Amino acid sequence: MNREATDLAGVRYLRFDTLGSTNAEALTRARAGERGPLWIVTAEQTAGRGRRGAAWVSKPGNLYATLLLTEPSPKAAAPQLSFVTALALHDAVADLAPQFGPGLKLKWPNDLLLGGAKLAGILIEGESDPAFAVAVGIGVNCAHHPEETAYPATDLANAGALVSPQALLGALADAMARRLKQWSQGQGFAAIRADWLKRAAGLGQDIHVRLPEREFSGRFEGLDEAGRLLVSEGDKVTAVGAGEVFGMGEIR
Repeated sequence: MNREATDLAGVRYLRFDTLGSTNAEALTRARAGERGPLWIVTAEQTAGRGRRGAAWVSKPGNLYATLLLTEPSPKAAAPQLSFVTALALHDAVADLAPQFGPGLKLKWPNDLLLGGAKLAGILIEGESDPAFAVAVGIGVNCAHHPEETAYPATDLANAGALVSPQALLGALADAMARRLKQWSQGQGFAAIRADWLKRAAGLGQDIHVRLPEREFSGRFEGLDEAGRLLVSEGDKVTAVGAGEVFGMGEIR
């Protein structure tokens, strides 16, 4: 560990050279009684992971961070943090690389896209004992990106923006503070949902949804009050709580 400080939007943070996973470190600390907010940041992860336990390549040069929050909301509202965090990520990157403009989009449920390729991902995990805590894991491709992924990926440097992980972390911490205040422990989710939809990839277009039990295609109509994806198939509208989404040209 290099240092502990409080210069990230007034929130404590711990910086490491190497960790297995920033989320795992945050949840371990939560189980030991640590209370957030606390940022945990590392230069490299050796056991990074994405949604559904997928491995995530975590070489030095990118941003790997987790914000540990203690009792951020009622448990039922905690999944909304994916949308809160996605908006904060969009805010931070748009602030540091304004040239990207409308090329920055949010992909349901938890990715930031640049030019249709994945730039960043979010992983929300929880812990209930001794207190309800949430680890908000964030990975941003600053200097490089994984190849041969199921969904196209890119990085800031490849797109022409030289943004250091530390500079991005500072902007992200500020943006998270603002978006968490807007969210107001779930009471402000309607405003978060509206802001997210303004930046949504594929809204009003045909998409393909992959669920554990089936796959189907339809029109992306929006989000319901719980943040579920609304997809219309003719006269039928399906609300999807968890799944993988692809554009019609990206089905594999």
